[in-house]
Amino acid sequence: MTVGSIVAIYLLFFVASAFLLLPFGVKTDEEAGTPKVPGQADSAPHRFDLPRHLIKAAAMALLLFALYYANWTYGWVGIEDLDFYH
Repeated sequence: MTVGSIVAIYLLFFVASAFLLLPFGVKTDEEAGTPKVPGQADSAPHRFDLPRHLIKAAAMALLLFALYYANWTYGWVGIEDLDFYH
């Protein structure tokens, strides 16, 4: 696997992780006990910590990429294992 492939696959895992982790660990204004701004949605986050979110996404992407690379190296699950119809 080339370095370009490694970077591209890691970035795909990073972006997917960033979107998957968005709803976790976020409090609304109601949960935080602060008043809402007029016109604010009920589900709007009270405070969004972008650096912390990106660190969590990077860690999750690193774990997922390590599993992917280990599978690619050792061949635990191959294409023939994913053929559910035959």
